[in-house]
Amino acid sequence: MLKAVRKKRAYEDIVKQISTLVEKGRFKREDQLPTERELSETFKVSRSTVREAILSLERMNLVQRRQGDGTYVIASSEEALVQPLAAALFHEKDDIIDIFSLRKIVEPEVAHLATKNATPEEINELEEVLRDQERELETGESPIHTDSDFHHLLARMARNRVMERLLLALFDLLLKTRERYLQSEERKQKSLNGHQHILAAIKSGNGTAARQAMRRHLEDVEDILFQKKKGGANS
Repeated sequence: MLKAVRKKRAYEDIVKQISTLVEKGRFKREDQLPTERELSETFKVSRSTVREAILSLERMNLVQRRQGDGTYVIASSEEALVQPLAAALFHEKDDIIDIFSLRKIVEPEVAHLATKNATPEEINELEEVLRDQERELETGESPIHTDSDFHHLLARMARNRVMERLLLALFDLLLKTRERYLQSEERKQKSLNGHQHILAAIKSGNGTAARQAMRRHLEDVEDILFQKKKGGANS
């Protein structure tokens, strides 16, 4: 049944203004927002309205309230742009296999484009990320962040902003999946090996090889993650 439309609430305008400032880079990651009292005075609304806006921004993973310290921006401008896209395109009930399949379509092409557009500085960045991933493997730490950094950097190197935003949305949705994949030492090593093959192809300037290396890497991940599900059991 259709229902009456509610008038726009004041907190929604606050959310829009703050999220827009994050998108434009006016508020950067780790910047502290003004206090509730200051925001209340600026927006000419009650503090409860400000509090509701901050709660909404928290649910969007744009800000974080820190007890006794204030509210801080925790998203980059790119991540702020991706949040509405992710909400519009994907839902929690979507099959994770279908979402991963989309990644297999997009990321090999990203690797190909990154090979064509990579600068020497970006290749150095990729090498540094893999050195960090190697150190984490040696010390037994989780490489979840370096794994993400590697794929994020490739997305940026592709020089296609739409593709980059789409991948950021996919990475966010698949965070728990990557955590599950990187549980064992063998899988961590396999992830590193896959990244090294991709980097080697990019450094050689062979876009076709980079595309193939990325596809093999993602297929390896898929085989491990979904083999039980494909067999009919829960993974």
